[in-house]
Amino acid sequence: MSARDPYDVLGVQRNATQKDIQKAYRRLAKKLHPDVNPGDKTSEHKFKELSAAYEIVGDAAKRARFDRGEIDASGAERPRSRPQYERSQYERPQYEYAQTSADGASPFRERTTFTQFNDADDILSEFFGRRTRAGAAGFRMQGQDVRYRLPVDFLDAVNGAKRQVTLGDGSTIDITIPPGARDGTTLRLRGKGGPGVEGGAPGDALIELQVQPHPLFKRDGDDIRLDLPISLPEAVLGAKIDVPTPTGPVLASIPKGSNTGKVLRLKGKGVARRDGSRGDEYVTLKIVLPDQVDPELRRFASEWGAGKQHNPRRAVGLN
Repeated sequence: MSARDPYDVLGVQRNATQKDIQKAYRRLAKKLHPDVNPGDKTSEHKFKELSAAYEIVGDAAKRARFDRGEIDASGAERPRSRPQYERSQYERPQYEYAQTSADGASPFRERTTFTQFNDADDILSEFFGRRTRAGAAGFRMQGQDVRYRLPVDFLDAVNGAKRQVTLGDGSTIDITIPPGARDGTTLRLRGKGGPGVEGGAPGDALIELQVQPHPLFKRDGDDIRLDLPISLPEAVLGAKIDVPTPTGPVLASIPKGSNTGKVLRLKGKGVARRDGSRGDEYVTLKIVLPDQVDPELRRFASEWGAGKQHNPRRAVGLN
């Protein structure tokens, strides 16, 4: 069966510009791509036919030869002194396509909640990028990469952790969250993406980490910052109190006469690094009075003469 006229396949006039041909191809490819129509043999056939047509008229040089009658719709040479013939299945160019991967629903439902994300432009972008690599591999094509988002606990990202997740095909795999992982870090699981075509290697699973906020800690590079409430007696008299860190509480000394805004440094209690070292934790003290001030404290404040003479606003240029 001879190939259809590529202009008819693409739905464009013979005088269409190369840009119009490209637009027509991309529009139809989004509609007919196998990843968009998994298991639909009719769409698969049309997509192959579309790709073959674009191979001819999408290339300006080949298009010119086709228009001059030097090659036919399949790309075969037209002999000038012999009748036209159709290329055999062994001579005919073959066209590849990306196999479908997991659907767009959230595939990680059990131990971990993942979200897969893809849209039509991502599919085509991935597909077009792979076609070039496939050409040198004897028409074998690597499977499509599958992208996921994984919510990660703040402390797991800071300290590193191991998690077991369920992939889109139902299989489970252990993954390692590296110490010090940042929001947006992407882990690559080789060979865990979409299946290859014609014996090609499978694609990869790309897992983007979404680090969740922590109620106490804030990350600052490889350091951790923490606001720590202290009582008035602890500030005036000094104290030893438990201070939370990413690896558990540590006993820290509050110097006598500490004020709100004083910063304590806990060396090596910050974010874990891959070389085994850690950043620091910086603790900002905040004096907090009780919700209900008792009569004794009120009486002390009213009788404390030196306190009445002290104006803390003067230090920052305020009266």
